[in-house]
Amino acid sequence: MLLRLAYLGVTNALAMLRLLPLSDRAKDAEILALRHQITVLERQLHGEKIQFAPADRAFLAALLHRLPRNMLRRIRLLVRPDTVLRWHRDLIARRHAGMSRPKRAGRPPTVRSVRVLVLRLASENSSRGYRRIHGELLVLGVKVAPSTVWEILKEAGIDPAPQRTSDSWATFLRSQAEAIIAADFFEAVTLTGARLYVLAVIEHATRRVRILGATATPTAAWVTQATRNLIMDVEDAGCRVKYLIRDRDGKYPALFDAILADAGIETVLSGVRMPRMNSITERWIQSCRHELLDRMLIWNHAHLMQALREYEQFHNEHRPPRPRRCSGLRRSVQVKDRTGLELWDERGF
Repeated sequence: MLLRLAYLGVTNALAMLRLLPLSDRAKDAEILALRHQITVLERQLHGEKIQFAPADRAFLAALLHRLPRNMLRRIRLLVRPDTVLRWHRDLIARRHAGMSRPKRAGRPPTVRSVRVLVLRLASENSSRGYRRIHGELLVLGVKVAPSTVWEILKEAGIDPAPQRTSDSWATFLRSQAEAIIAADFFEAVTLTGARLYVLAVIEHATRRVRILGATATPTAAWVTQATRNLIMDVEDAGCRVKYLIRDRDGKYPALFDAILADAGIETVLSGVRMPRMNSITERWIQSCRHELLDRMLIWNHAHLMQALREYEQFHNEHRPPRPRRCSGLRRSVQVKDRTGLELWDERGF
């Protein structure tokens, strides 16, 4: 052990003599480099291989690149001195590459005004494909390739012309809202357990509701008389009704459609088990149940009709108006009442 201690003392004395000709700057750089290597080793105590992150390489390269090569060989580094110099060359190359602007490969991007014009032509002319839109652009003096028009439409998520021209059920309801009414039956249970069937009609454009009546036995004669009352009410109100949407319930007799056809109203049947085709009526029935029928006990037919008449008047006259959007989805709509106060209708009515 004494021999080992003597050897260490001699080697440290020689190391101190080696540090005498070095400048303070070189000594500080060596100390910082050794400390940073210790930090790297502490981060990777359980690792099998020592790995320098890009930030570690940049720090060591910037710190030691000004030192002479012979001094780099004397410093106890975890890598070879040539590796540190290579890190510095790579750092300088990336710096110059970032300062110089690379040239863009391929064609230049399309001007924003041309993109806006293409999207406008596609939205206002749903039956025209990208080739027709390209021809209109040439008439306007805008020279672009047909493939460019196709790429603009594809990036905007616009379908081809055959798919855009096909009318969906929602499109039909929006375009014909002024001339559409919808009818449906719903049940109400009295205090004694008797079932009463209520026939209600709603206008798609104004969301105005009409309660045609309630009965325990919806016979063909009763439904027919309710239909005649509906036609007279519509004519007195001056509504231009052309379509009536209803489901395939057996309570509607064949004379129901015949009376409507004589008045110039075409009956449109909803699909089987597709309540969204008559979503506006279904949504109003749900609101009527939640706000009226589920909150009170119905004694008899007269009590039910009185409650429904009051709810009908409230819905048609006192409830905030709803924008004309043919959708049964739940959404929040900002509206204003007669005093200008902003209100929010969560049910979409």
